[in-house]
Amino acid sequence: MAVSATANGYASPAEERKVIVASSVGTVFEWYDFYLYATLAPFFAALFFPPGNQTAALLSAFATYAAGFLVRPFGAVIFGRVGDLVGRKYTFLVTIVVMGASTFAVGLLPTYAAVGWLAPVLLVLLRLLQGLALGGEYGGAATYVAEHAPNDRRGYATSWIQTTATLGFFLSLAVIGLCRTQMEAAAFADWGWRVPFLVSLILLAFSVYIRLRLNESPVFQRMKAEGRGSSQPLTDSFLRYPNNKYVLLALLGATAGQGVVWYTGQFYALFFLTITLKVDYLTAYTLIAISLLIGTPFFVFFGWLSDRIGRLKIILAGCLIAAVTYFPLFALLTHYVNPDLEAFQARTKITVTADPQTCSFHIFVGPWSKFTECDRAQDLLTKSGLSFKTEKGAAGSLPVVSIGDTKIEFDAKEGAGKVNAALKAAGYAPTADKTKINWFMAELILVIFLIYVTMVYGPIAAFLVEMFPTRIRYTSMSLPYHIGNGWFGGMLPLLATALVAWAGDIYYGLWYPIVVAVMTVVIGAIFLKDTKGRDLHADDAA
Repeated sequence: MAVSATANGYASPAEERKVIVASSVGTVFEWYDFYLYATLAPFFAALFFPPGNQTAALLSAFATYAAGFLVRPFGAVIFGRVGDLVGRKYTFLVTIVVMGASTFAVGLLPTYAAVGWLAPVLLVLLRLLQGLALGGEYGGAATYVAEHAPNDRRGYATSWIQTTATLGFFLSLAVIGLCRTQMEAAAFADWGWRVPFLVSLILLAFSVYIRLRLNESPVFQRMKAEGRGSSQPLTDSFLRYPNNKYVLLALLGATAGQGVVWYTGQFYALFFLTITLKVDYLTAYTLIAISLLIGTPFFVFFGWLSDRIGRLKIILAGCLIAAVTYFPLFALLTHYVNPDLEAFQARTKITVTADPQTCSFHIFVGPWSKFTECDRAQDLLTKSGLSFKTEKGAAGSLPVVSIGDTKIEFDAKEGAGKVNAALKAAGYAPTADKTKINWFMAELILVIFLIYVTMVYGPIAAFLVEMFPTRIRYTSMSLPYHIGNGWFGGMLPLLATALVAWAGDIYYGLWYPIVVAVMTVVIGAIFLKDTKGRDLHADDAA
């Protein structure tokens, strides 16, 4: 696919559209690969980790999920350096091969029942490879598209790349939903969950074909022809002032808040529906998928709007509005999706009275993990989607679970059965009643979450690209983006779930994204300036 440059050094409108389409299609498939794990984590958590505590197994799955995000900045550094030295096109061609191969391999993994602790070890290794690949993918795709776009259309052009994460998530939901509707539940649990991972091999072949047809960006070609490239992009990006200052400010004043808002609006909303509100998977996937279809065009709208009024003010406004409204909106989501749960919690006081020395919390399950009766009692209530208070009991005593006026001494053999019986007698429903879901209001809330996502995510690529000069752009923009999204955002499911279990409050996990979003608003408003319209050919753009 030859790309011709216009007089201003950027691609013609027709060629720009070809670049956007070709880059976006490949990136959609890469996000599909990465998010399959996240979408299926609550389902197959017990398959790869030892039995005994479902909340701990889920947290282990989320910890493994988070591992992929934790290494994304390292992928950004490795592939960003290659992209600034060799070129954008060849770098993100390599990343998609690594991603696709790793995802395909997850579909072949043996379970814990088959090979013991080797199963989670292999799963973690593949997640690390996925994280490294994605760390190099986004910066390459965003930079590549931005360097083809004219100054007054850069927000609009790069916003199409921003849609790919959501479209990849939607594609993963669609494939999983198709598998679940075409298979018996037992078959899906046995082997059918592997199919979405194996399908990635077909997507990989198609993506590689598309990427091979791309040429290098005109901005990068011009820089290389003029001999203005950096011979040490890592040093120039992170060890030389003022660029290292801009890297830090881009992280704390833009991408950290953007990351937590993004993951709250899509992934945490999905987990909240399925884990806390007890909505069946197909219904939850449908709710989220509809919100994605309605909300995705707003990525392009806010990218277009950023070309007119600026990038930063839209990003910070999205963070601020999200932080202010998360608590009431998630409470309303409970009201409209599972009113029975809301009513049960309102009329039933639940407490766990236990010796504090016997209550521990397991973020990651290992051979060292031991579960006490207190742990099991709290696990049972947490996985039931119930809020509860923990009170101090006598030293050495068994925990006592109080459900209204009923008190149950929780022992290892009969405690769970007695608590479940007491919950049932008190009117607790273990699953959401689909006939009582207010679909319109539930969808409205989910679409609002997604509009927050599009506000912070639609303009972010153009904003980051314009902050840094061409010679170190790939490296400099990739690191703050992937720390903000990979560490601050990617850790959200794990930390929010941990906060819920620790506090015994189904909404307590929202404090994490709220605090990070507010931090971003304060730092971004004080220390950052807008970047709209900067000329990418000028190396003094930083």
